[in-house]
Amino acid sequence: MTERDWQGISGRLAEHHAGAPRLDVDRDNWLASASALSSGRFSLLGLWGDDGVVHMAVHVREEPGDMAVLSLACEGGAFPSVGRLHAPAIRLERAIHDLFGLVPQNAPDLRPWLDHGRWDVRHPLGRAEPAAADGDDYTFLPAEGEGLHVIPVGPVHAGVIEPGHFRFTVNGETVVRLEARLGYTHKGIEGLMRGASLDRAVSLAGHVSGDSTVAYALAFCRAVEGALGVEAPARAHHLRALMAEMERLANHLGDIGAICNDAAFSLMLAHCGVLRERTLRAAEAAFGHRLMHGLVVPGGVSADLTGEGAATIRALVAEIREKFPALVALYDNTTSLQDRTVATGVLKPELARRFAAGGPVGRASGRAFDARKAFAYAPYDRLSFEVPVFEEGDVNARVWVRIREVEQSLALVGHLLGSLPDGPVRAAVEPAGETREGVAVVEGFRGDVLVWLRLGADRAVERCHLRDPSWFQWPLLEAAIEGNIVADFPLCNKSFNCSYSGHDL
Repeated sequence: MTERDWQGISGRLAEHHAGAPRLDVDRDNWLASASALSSGRFSLLGLWGDDGVVHMAVHVREEPGDMAVLSLACEGGAFPSVGRLHAPAIRLERAIHDLFGLVPQNAPDLRPWLDHGRWDVRHPLGRAEPAAADGDDYTFLPAEGEGLHVIPVGPVHAGVIEPGHFRFTVNGETVVRLEARLGYTHKGIEGLMRGASLDRAVSLAGHVSGDSTVAYALAFCRAVEGALGVEAPARAHHLRALMAEMERLANHLGDIGAICNDAAFSLMLAHCGVLRERTLRAAEAAFGHRLMHGLVVPGGVSADLTGEGAATIRALVAEIREKFPALVALYDNTTSLQDRTVATGVLKPELARRFAAGGPVGRASGRAFDARKAFAYAPYDRLSFEVPVFEEGDVNARVWVRIREVEQSLALVGHLLGSLPDGPVRAAVEPAGETREGVAVVEGFRGDVLVWLRLGADRAVERCHLRDPSWFQWPLLEAAIEGNIVADFPLCNKSFNCSYSGHDL
């Protein structure tokens, strides 16, 4: 290893690490990085554990593409807390402690996060210890004041929805504090990744959050391809982007309708639901799977697009272009709907920047970050599109970000179909004969998805970390609901639409 300075952070440059430099740093440089996060010079992209090591991915704010992975050996099984200086790291540190047993020193919060006291072992990915699986006594943060009372909601909800517990402290109908407890859908994905073949691992990545299967598989494959020095064919890059934009279309259409439904305007849900279903059916007709799971694979894609499939997608674009503007006008001109969404659930821009919130949550609060532009990966490095940004930070702004992104995705889909190059759709992925590492960040419909991995000489996965954008968005929902009435929580919650499954791994 050679010494390297990156943005004032010094460390030993790791060999065979692709996608960004990885530096092995000492405690002083680790703390200097935490201070840069606190001051706003860096943005936090991820924080995760390893065998006796913690890794932190950081991005230089306002400098597209400039990121690094910083690694610190945990002497005595401990490391200096990043959350002590930078609040967005707190829950990530709690998860590291649950999974690996590594202790963030002087951390402001060491309550368990993913471990609900139901596992047979503690710290299953690190120094595993037997545990009595008898549940736990979780202590929520206190709120004091005259006339306050507590409303517990969940983790089991009335609809077909994933589990999460929400503890409201209210004064009358006004929310004074909301604290969420998640982790109920923990699947042990990172444990299952250990020793997995690439075929098995990319399937696991696609199951982290089913509505983002293309985004997760793409991030995983880009990390693998970078680590092994593989370049996917040009046609494969276009098909991957086509799938990613169709995934974005389906989810944004569904979210727009669902937000309106939570504001008691079910007509929008019905019409947007039809367009979402049309998108899913077009995906199945074109690629063989409604959610396009299993299509993005290391080296390219597993299925090509036929002329008939392309015609199906073109017909879909034409239908949405015809019907969507009327739905936008209906949303914009319905006073009772605007009364519910305008000035409700406001997320302040400074909080969005501090937590590096991506996707509609961040862009509705003035943070113009989009991994497709920030990291300019193929084929987006050659495509022209706009990233819609609003400053109001309310439910209405989050709806409008989705509306504008639907319009942008329609244009991108049309362009990708018209410029689809000929040629193969998959390149060979050969073992490197030595340990390789890679990191990749791609844009999903919720925001940026990060994957970091280490591959053995035989291509088997030794370690893989997958970070959902919801890690940085769930805490912001707690902030956005303060001062609103309890009845507006479903509306605010849906306008964020954070992933339970993606967050819980």
